[in-house]
Amino acid sequence: MDDIVTTSGMLAICDLDDIVPDTGVCALVNGDQVAVFRIGERELYAIDNVDPHAAASVLSRGLVGSLAGRVVVASPIYKQHFDLRTGECLEAPEHSVRAWAVRLEGNTVVLGRPER
Repeated sequence: MDDIVTTSGMLAICDLDDIVPDTGVCALVNGDQVAVFRIGERELYAIDNVDPHAAASVLSRGLVGSLAGRVVVASPIYKQHFDLRTGECLEAPEHSVRAWAVRLEGNTVVLGRPER
């Protein structure tokens, strides 16, 4: 999808149907790699895609699930868990990543700025 800024000022990433439920995809936004996750039918989360432990762009390919009541992704390399709501690394909070504003506008997944 070309860079399309919506009337809300957010960037259109893809259609919801382009993301298989309970998986993630990677989007390049102004030079930043962002992992966008679809949980269930319509729940969306977005965090930085670079795993700070491995210095690799892999978080969008991690396994999603829940841990202690939190929705998380497990990095495919060293298996640290990142909270999809906040970007916090549960095993090493000093290696947390940014969470991004993400939502649906119609059937389009749109991203805003990082939340921290």
